[in-house]
Amino acid sequence: MRFQPPASHFVDGARLEDEGGAPFDVTYPATGEVIARLHAATPAVIDAALGAAKRAQAGWAALTGTERGRVLRRAAEIMRDRNRDLSILETHDTGKPLQETLVADATSGADALEYFGGLAATLTGEHIPLAGGDFVYTRRRPLGVCVGIGAWNYPTQIACWKAAPALCVGNAMVFKPSETTPLSALKVAEILVEAGAPPGLFNVVQGMGEVGGALVTDPRVAKVSLTGSAPTGRKVYAAAADGMKHVTMELGGKSPLVIFDDADLEDAVGGAILGNFYSSGQVCSNGTRVFVQRGIKERFLARLVERVKGAVIGDPMDEATNFGPMVSERQAEIVLGYVAKGMAEGARLVHGGTRLDRPGVFVEPTIFADVTDGMTIAREEIFGPVLSVLDFDTEEEVMARANATDLGLAAGVFTRDLARAHRVAAGFEAGTCYINTYNLAPVEAPFGGSKMSGVGRENSKLAVEHYSEMQGIYVAAGPVEAPY
Repeated sequence: MRFQPPASHFVDGARLEDEGGAPFDVTYPATGEVIARLHAATPAVIDAALGAAKRAQAGWAALTGTERGRVLRRAAEIMRDRNRDLSILETHDTGKPLQETLVADATSGADALEYFGGLAATLTGEHIPLAGGDFVYTRRRPLGVCVGIGAWNYPTQIACWKAAPALCVGNAMVFKPSETTPLSALKVAEILVEAGAPPGLFNVVQGMGEVGGALVTDPRVAKVSLTGSAPTGRKVYAAAADGMKHVTMELGGKSPLVIFDDADLEDAVGGAILGNFYSSGQVCSNGTRVFVQRGIKERFLARLVERVKGAVIGDPMDEATNFGPMVSERQAEIVLGYVAKGMAEGARLVHGGTRLDRPGVFVEPTIFADVTDGMTIAREEIFGPVLSVLDFDTEEEVMARANATDLGLAAGVFTRDLARAHRVAAGFEAGTCYINTYNLAPVEAPFGGSKMSGVGRENSKLAVEHYSEMQGIYVAAGPVEAPY
């Protein structure tokens, strides 16, 4: 097993194994090869991780923001220095092409560590003058022990997106990666310790839903941050609410991408490709409902199919490959089930739709046309390389249809009319919107959803608000007056 870590967990600054936990295999999606075997966290491992985080947090919070930021920035530098090795691990963990992981995974994690490392020293309170010389001053306080629960599509990035703001303000974290892609977060934990983080500040425990449930409900935990599906989010949110815990929920989407007939055709096609086929379509913010104004529909479809035929599908470790396998057999079965439903309900299959006859879990980029709003593929999140093209005539019509969903993670618009672009973006019921591009997520900008797509924001200065609370302190300058 080529990528077997020395131990399943990383707790209190060291690798930790407990073979009493249920074993599970890690499979390379491109070949089906088992590359590692890990054990789920036992109650003892969970208790050790939470205890270590609790101990580490107080001392870490007592440091200055400058001192905390120095550690995070050093971790970012280490991550960049090892980008290729981390990218190779990410590719084997997820199946994503190395061409992609070299620029989108560990690099994004390093960006988060660097950004919040720079922000740490700037976090201050305010002075509020009152009548008679009294005043209030505010202090930003960490929440304590935070739990991060990751999804399988961006394991390195998600670990850093959660760890960086949490540690920036003085919290500690216990992170549970997806059991499908559990390897990369262990490297993040090792790098943080190497950069100077105290033992126990960032711990990684492995396992399935019951491990996450034990973490979320533990009374030592003050905050839960989940990246996952909307159904999972509802369960975790409810469990966290029982203990009045702070939450950030970055959940699924069924996002609209609206293309007007005055759009630059090549840019619009490129946006649709990025919004549907990057990471083999396994991106929560994907614009899978592509609304194309009737005047350019057939030209758009023709050019889209032509460009998708140029996808290089193959060995993810070959840097010429730009389209890799699905993450697992189960996910491929789910996606192919949706393809079958699309065909059965009358959508027109214009490209793909099949699993490739080769080792691994490869599903072709799939394009449906003549999709209507009531079809299953237009209503449910597929999380795979399936693009649905829907026709529209007017702006008013398409906005009503675009917003007719319980989900609201992202949305995009392509048009040369900038007044319309801003009007449409403002009208989207979504947390993250794009004009003449799609699926970019710089750490400087907030990322998150509306409606059933989540609560709170990741990245940007707003993330600090979700990992801390303000304490107000009233200072009196005169005698205390009381009625008796």
